[in-house]
Amino acid sequence: MKKTVISVLCLVLCTLIIAGCSTRKGSSKNGYSSSTGWKYNSSENGGFFVADNYKEQAAGPGLVFIEGGTFTMGQLSDNILGENDNTPRRVTVASFYMDETEVANVDYLEYLYWLQRIYGADHPEVCRRALPDTLVWRARLGYNEPMVTNYLRHPSYREYPVVGVSWTQAKDYCAWRTDRVNEQILVNEGILNHDPAQTSEDHFTTDAYLAQLYIGNVNKNLVDNNPNGTGERSVRWEDGILLPSYRLPTEAEWEYAAYGLIGDSYKNNVIERRIYPWDGTAIRTDDGKKMGTLKANFRSNSGDYMGVAGALDDGSMYPAPVRSYEPNDFGLYNMAGNVAEWVMDVYRASSFEDMADLNPFRGNVFQKQVRDADGNLVERDELGNVRYENVTIEENKTRRNYRKADNINYLDGDALSQIDNADWINIDTTVTGDAQSNKMYAYGQRTLISDETRVYKGGSWVDPAYYLSPSVRRYMHQDVATNYIGFRCAMDKTGASNTKSKK
Repeated sequence: MKKTVISVLCLVLCTLIIAGCSTRKGSSKNGYSSSTGWKYNSSENGGFFVADNYKEQAAGPGLVFIEGGTFTMGQLSDNILGENDNTPRRVTVASFYMDETEVANVDYLEYLYWLQRIYGADHPEVCRRALPDTLVWRARLGYNEPMVTNYLRHPSYREYPVVGVSWTQAKDYCAWRTDRVNEQILVNEGILNHDPAQTSEDHFTTDAYLAQLYIGNVNKNLVDNNPNGTGERSVRWEDGILLPSYRLPTEAEWEYAAYGLIGDSYKNNVIERRIYPWDGTAIRTDDGKKMGTLKANFRSNSGDYMGVAGALDDGSMYPAPVRSYEPNDFGLYNMAGNVAEWVMDVYRASSFEDMADLNPFRGNVFQKQVRDADGNLVERDELGNVRYENVTIEENKTRRNYRKADNINYLDGDALSQIDNADWINIDTTVTGDAQSNKMYAYGQRTLISDETRVYKGGSWVDPAYYLSPSVRRYMHQDVATNYIGFRCAMDKTGASNTKSKK
């Protein structure tokens, strides 16, 4: 009897051990390779690194999570201007992050201060290039001169959206913000110390740090289990510590986020298409205390920018503070009115017909980091940035998904879209570059559209109610600034699409 019991116990114990080994060595979550059974992060096995404590991406400062999904992108009713550039189309947008508010004056002033500190002595042109155009407030037959002096710099306006910023300037701000956030993350992790003595040629950028072209003021590096290494290393992208880049949202992302349909759906169905970022068609609130006030900052009638004294309906003759009015169901403020906002896309009237139905976007120019003949990254440029160059057709000749670097004109302005034109006949599209790409969009000759014309979305404080609908699209040259266009940033979401990430 004893032998039988002991045999059974031994059998159970062996089964549990085998099962435990199988589970342990069959899952990367338990620190073992499911391919080889080798233990990760072990110098005895060569030190192959796998982040064993990574959970999910944190939201960067100022961002809120936007759960992706499918929606109908495009116009909701007749276009009052007779345009036909946003035919409704069903698309899917991946989950991403987006700024809760427009970028405020105080945010942009912090950027200008940093540029002056780093570049002011050696490269003052960098500082001048980033300055907003405060003269956009002037009007030939109107008195707005106080705004020229006050709006950007006076503390009364520090929480107001920055304006007078071109698309190019907004894009540069996004790159700067990426680097400052990731630098602070490394300081918080105890890897770097703050270094106020950085120079224009040698300052922290995320690209330079990951490429080991920037060392910085190191406090304590990570442990390196590579037996052939030094025992320590800098942070790598595989660690999951650094965040993806801040960037401008795509047109599809902006429109999707503005509607906030997460609050207007049941199970897998959208109950009703919204016209505005809120339920219903009313643009005035029916709440008791706020009865009759506008739900957004816009020009309600000709010559009426804020209502009648004693009963102001929006209270803002110009832009309002960035957290004014009620947020939409994603928690985003002022996705209708206040200031219109730059998005990443190059404008084409036919974009909705041509673009992919998954993360649609027009504007891709594919690049790579510049390397020398030995395959090593070249030194950073005089401004401290990693050097990039366009990919070539020759290196991509066997690819099926793309060949050349500049795909802005794909199917709308390139050889493939102009085969019936004598100028395009006999062009070999597998080897041609971009020399012919602007024939259709010859700015000032055939059209006001060019490869440098960008989309901006949303109504503003100067616009009538029609422009409050997220479906409306407008365009402007990427180097032009106005007193009614601002911007907000977005960030890619890594991993799962349906979970809210920690702050």
